[in-house]
Amino acid sequence: MRQRRALLASAVLATVLTSGCGSGGSATGGAADTTGTPPTAAPTGTATAAAPPASSASTGSVTTSAGAGKLPDGYNPNRDAASDLQAALALSAGDQRPVLIDFGANWCPDCKVLDKLFRSEQVAPLLRDDYRVVAVDVGRFDHNLDLAAQYVDLQRSGIPALVVLSPDGAVRTASNDGAFSNARSMTANTVAAYLKRWSQK
Repeated sequence: MRQRRALLASAVLATVLTSGCGSGGSATGGAADTTGTPPTAAPTGTATAAAPPASSASTGSVTTSAGAGKLPDGYNPNRDAASDLQAALALSAGDQRPVLIDFGANWCPDCKVLDKLFRSEQVAPLLRDDYRVVAVDVGRFDHNLDLAAQYVDLQRSGIPALVVLSPDGAVRTASNDGAFSNARSMTANTVAAYLKRWSQK
């Protein structure tokens, strides 16, 4: 298992090093949409994943905004990802907000750009009003890979990778197409279009 995890981490790292911090793909199959118009197809997920079990040990890398109204402050490598996700899903069971998982890392330029877009006047209100956000740190593709693998294929998606879960933990959508791994070429309007579409599912 360790050898397999090390091999996966090496493969993902090689992919990232050759293409920034993502796969360079986009939702439209070509260059990322920089016009500010929403892409014609948002990433979709057909898989259903149960929520990960809560863990009493601090093993992971998550910053959570389990309560509504706040965004995570970067990707905290000292957080317990599984516990933060469990807490977000428990709160969402009450108010039926979808949970947005943001897999990324503080070293990643595209993750930093997406964080700025999340805080923009076009996007922040959507996140605050329609989602519960959990940021999961994947380090240099050596943290929380087991958790990520339950929801998204980081080898295909690069980072940042976004996953939207229903309050029951079912995957609504996952950015397996790498749409956000080139966030440097996205606009706030493009991100807002994804979030609006995903919140209506």
